[in-house]
Amino acid sequence: MAFRKPHELHNRRWSRNLGLGVVLAIFVALIFGLTIVKVTQNPIQLAPQAGEGY
Repeated sequence: MAFRKPHELHNRRWSRNLGLGVVLAIFVALIFGLTIVKVTQNPIQLAPQAGEGY
């Protein structure tokens, strides 16, 4: 049983989906990198507990 050759439309969709996947991966990496930079520059300060002398 031989498979039929994929239609040209499938090849265009594949390249479009691949391009969109790359763009989304870059966007996620950018957001992740910005989050890491923001957290490491200003570490989270915990509020003082009641009765600690403030």
